[in-house]
Amino acid sequence: MTTALLLVDIQNHYFPEGAMALERMAPAAANAARLLAAFRERGLPAFHVRHLSVRPGATFLLPGTPGAEIHPSVAPRAGESLVEKNFPNSFRGTDLEPRLRAAAVDSVVIAGAMSHMCIDATTRAAFDHGFKCTVAENACATRALEFGGRSLPASDVHAAFMAALAAPYAKITSTDACLASLAAR
Repeated sequence: MTTALLLVDIQNHYFPEGAMALERMAPAAANAARLLAAFRERGLPAFHVRHLSVRPGATFLLPGTPGAEIHPSVAPRAGESLVEKNFPNSFRGTDLEPRLRAAAVDSVVIAGAMSHMCIDATTRAAFDHGFKCTVAENACATRALEFGGRSLPASDVHAAFMAALAAPYAKITSTDACLASLAAR
């Protein structure tokens, strides 16, 4: 069995020049790129997941728009899997699970955007499908949210979702720790 990298929604709209800039997206993408390089170097599978909004009235991450494209820092190479999704959960309505099974994957390292939405939904679904999950938390980004009349800073949103995923869904760790684990194999 093997470990695969899931790069979720590292798309142009989430960067400073995009329609919904996330806090710390550039450093998160740089860490995701380091993970991608390590997986490529070791010949381990990488799956690029791209969200496309197809619901009526959508104005964000629209198919065929530059903002919906995967950021160049982690763009897929020929032969790497690209999964297109329309929901936060990367497994819902996609062929991600059969692709992972066909590659004999039993564990996944997850990175991308947004911590409180697609990273959360994808990690929980991967766990429910029986995959051992690791989230490289500093290779993920999110944004501030409003709830109950309170503004929640992005760092608090991120921390809350990582804490919630930490048991039992995933091992929450750093990019450096993921890279050290890969090197020790």
